[in-house]
Amino acid sequence: MIFEAMTVGSYMSNCYIVGSDKTKEAAIIDPGAEFLRIDSKIIELGVTPKMIILTHAHGDHIGAVLELIDKYNIPVYIHEDDAEALVDSSINLTKVLFRKEVTINPDVKLKDGDKIMLSDLEFEIIHTPGHTPGGICIKVQNIMMTGDTLFNKSIGRTDFPGGSFDQIISSIKDKIFKYDDDTIVYPGHNSPTTIKSEKMGNPFVD
Repeated sequence: MIFEAMTVGSYMSNCYIVGSDKTKEAAIIDPGAEFLRIDSKIIELGVTPKMIILTHAHGDHIGAVLELIDKYNIPVYIHEDDAEALVDSSINLTKVLFRKEVTINPDVKLKDGDKIMLSDLEFEIIHTPGHTPGGICIKVQNIMMTGDTLFNKSIGRTDFPGGSFDQIISSIKDKIFKYDDDTIVYPGHNSPTTIKSEKMGNPFVD
């Protein structure tokens, strides 16, 4: 598997490029900003983008989506409960964060438990509301991209519209922590961790 992590934009969001070693087809996860940097990495890796998967609809995770669509004509996937936010700049916060309105019509509305096949890779969709109503984690092999649900020794904010502290804690305990302890967690911000490390040391989850 091809796996590349990039930190992009002034909000230091993590964008992930995940591809097949066999076919070089790739998914772009949370292209939040800096299209030219992301595209340069795509070219350097020699992969062909086939889809964009968004962990949620906030502006710091969607800022380069339109430029990727323009160049590669690829579909956008997001959980059905965040689909409305993606087309409403007042909910996705692009007006506040970037002072420009970004509205995107998703091509595929995801549900909990969906499996997305890309060549020989399977992306498992785990609905983890709390940061946003439609927040998801994406698991492929022994890697889980947790968006803004679970961070290294922290959790996502719950004071945005649609956020819920009780929901995010439930999502982490009931949805994320059921996976193997050695699963590597790649969050929407900051450094990687593991499920075991978060079970043992995350101060927000007792």
